[in-house]
Amino acid sequence: MSKDKVQIFDTTLRDGEQVPGCKLDTKQKLVIAERLDNLGVDVIEAGFPISSPGDFNSVEEISKIVKNATVCGLTRAVKKDIEVAAAALKHAKTPRIHTGIGTSDSHILHKFKSDRNAIIERAIDAVSYAKTFVEDVEFYAEDAGRTDNEFLARVCEAVVKAGATVLNIPDTTGYCLPEEYGAKIKYLKENVKGIHKAILSCHCHNDLGLATANSIAGVINGARQIECTINGIGERAGNTSLEEVVMILRQHPNLNLDTNINSKLLYSTSQMVSQKMGMMVQPNKAIVGANAFAHSSGIHQDGVIKNRETYEIIDPEDVGVNESSIVLTARSGRAALAYRAKKVGYELTKVQLDVVYKEFLKFADRKKEVLDEDIQEIVDASNLNIESLT
Repeated sequence: MSKDKVQIFDTTLRDGEQVPGCKLDTKQKLVIAERLDNLGVDVIEAGFPISSPGDFNSVEEISKIVKNATVCGLTRAVKKDIEVAAAALKHAKTPRIHTGIGTSDSHILHKFKSDRNAIIERAIDAVSYAKTFVEDVEFYAEDAGRTDNEFLARVCEAVVKAGATVLNIPDTTGYCLPEEYGAKIKYLKENVKGIHKAILSCHCHNDLGLATANSIAGVINGARQIECTINGIGERAGNTSLEEVVMILRQHPNLNLDTNINSKLLYSTSQMVSQKMGMMVQPNKAIVGANAFAHSSGIHQDGVIKNRETYEIIDPEDVGVNESSIVLTARSGRAALAYRAKKVGYELTKVQLDVVYKEFLKFADRKKEVLDEDIQEIVDASNLNIESLT
């Protein structure tokens, strides 16, 4: 059975770059955009053109070099924003304007000091105007996560009628629970007239650590685009992590969903973005963290050495990592020590291993991690003839 494709909309260069202190220049953005294109993302949100001359220039230059992906520019529901975005995208092989407005009562009352009917009119006007410049128009209903479903459906129906090709349903504050967000997507799928003309898109924030879970709940319930960033970067607690949603869909074939992402480029792309933005990837980060395929517990190490699948559900090579790491610490057992000793050229018998292991434990209590170069010192301290071990 063929799998349904979930489009990957990468907003590393727009939403991701909103992290304080992580500003990229145009040259750096071009390098990342080219890598995202090679990675296989379907849409690259290149920036917010009206926000600054630098952002306009970046979107324009990215539009010139991207060969495969759609290039997208963000706007508010403001005519001038839309005109500037259209100008920045004029060189794009496949351009998209991403426009929208807040739809929750909180946004309508406090941010816009308006009412629901006026918001719908502004949404229609924005989509209709964007449609005069490009065929592909995505509409975002900001704070959709806290928007009443019935009103949200009215907004979606109106903008689809105006020509929107994608409906972005953002959980802007990261508030929703997965079942709530999934139910919201399902409600729109079942209650928006003309919904077959548009793709529902998930844009989830990670304030409560649920961005990935909410995005997966969204596609299970009918969305076919996920908006995400490399390493899950983004303002506040970040955005949905691209590498996480890609590998979740790949590791759960029963969902019958997949992406066009070349997963073998995930780790190197993560490293590239981390380096250029000066934002370290936390070691325990899923998929691309330094410890994602590292094992220090003796029980886990013994299992992985015997058969990788005992404690790893992903082959590290599938995401571009050469191999799992057996990290020697005071919690490591004899199997891990023998494995690492063999790697550096020492074949230990069971009797020799027992002797070396006692010395290893003394050494490991003094260090966070025992390195390959420490093994010879441990063997020396065990009063064994090194020549007989190699």
